Amino acid sequence: MTPAEADRFVESAAAYVHIPFCSAVCPYCDFAVVAGQDHLAARYIDAVCTEIGRSRPWRPLDAIYLGGGTPSHVDPALLGSVLDALADKHGIAPDAEVSLEANPEDFSTGTAAALRAVGFNRVSFGAQSFDPGVLSSLGRRHHASQIESSFESARAAGFENLSIDLIFGTPGETDESWGESLQSGLRLQPDHVSCYALTVEPGTPLGREVRAGAPAPDPDVQASRYETADEVLSRAGLARYEVSNWSRPRHECRYNLTVWAQGEYEAYGNGAHGFRRGRRFRNLRRLDAYLDRVEAGRSAHAGEEMIDGWGAELDRLFVGLRRTVGVANGPGTETLLSSEEGRMLVAAGVIAEQSGRMVVSRPLLTDAVHRSVLAQLAPIVGVDGDA
Repeated sequence: MTPAEADRFVESAAAYVHIPFCSAVCPYCDFAVVAGQDHLAARYIDAVCTEIGRSRPWRPLDAIYLGGGTPSHVDPALLGSVLDALADKHGIAPDAEVSLEANPEDFSTGTAAALRAVGFNRVSFGAQSFDPGVLSSLGRRHHASQIESSFESARAAGFENLSIDLIFGTPGETDESWGESLQSGLRLQPDHVSCYALTVEPGTPLGREVRAGAPAPDPDVQASRYETADEVLSRAGLARYEVSNWSRPRHECRYNLTVWAQGEYEAYGNGAHGFRRGRRFRNLRRLDAYLDRVEAGRSAHAGEEMIDGWGAELDRLFVGLRRTVGVANGPGTETLLSSEEGRMLVAAGVIAEQSGRMVVSRPLLTDAVHRSVLAQLAPIVGVDGDA
């Protein structure tokens, strides 16, 4: 993907819809999810459709992403009503990317056909691993064979854009098992692969276990596993276009490209975050609070902030530097590159200036670059540099 192709997504119109329902909550999960409340699904979808109906009309959406939670855990007909509501309010472009996240244990041949029939054309499967021991440690409820059958069902239903998520660095995982997970994933011929390091979030069951003395992920091991993923996936013809994402040509996730280009996207559902008309906003996280607010005829927003001036420049670097193409030079890059810290990053080969753009040359250090950007721009923007 060229810089010009990536940057044009700033003009994209996208929407994120959060579906919080899961059969169980994984021990590492810090998202706004619930388990054992499937009886609220129809009520929740009705509230989401109501929220969509109350939003300001926009233009046909180029990308729609239903995340969670586990959207595939919900009746496809209900998910179809969400797409109908989006189409009624904003319209959906004829060639729009319409994605949902799915878990292998929820994805049958019938589910695949039903999802394709209501308008979805891309599925991102939360496989995480093909190693039974690692899956058990992560609290996942599927087997490797179900990942394979899910892909088969999706292809048979006509899905031509399939993604797979993998997690590396779980205690108990070995170099061999991680390599085999990568190879097993590639044998399914995915169009897109995301690889994430296992993160220990405070307040999660995993966080409490680690605090009590359980083994934590080893950062050095995770760095090695990341490099293995990049080597294996690149050799298989998938190009890395963002820190944690690889794809075949023309199969990059358009919704994510919109976010990373600082494009606009609507957000609906509990805990959803959006960016429209120069403001970032977030919805109430608690499911019951969200339902009560929407059903009372009130806004579901829990807060918002204007993103303008130097704040917009800081935001541009934060989202754009995740991409392999980096960001076009501007006031923020000039400030960083002219600072002592910026010069040190250039000398160390962490960042580079290439053809009027700044790129992160060592993706494993992207977070460090973000901290440097914040340290240099925070005093100008007027935010806490330790944030």
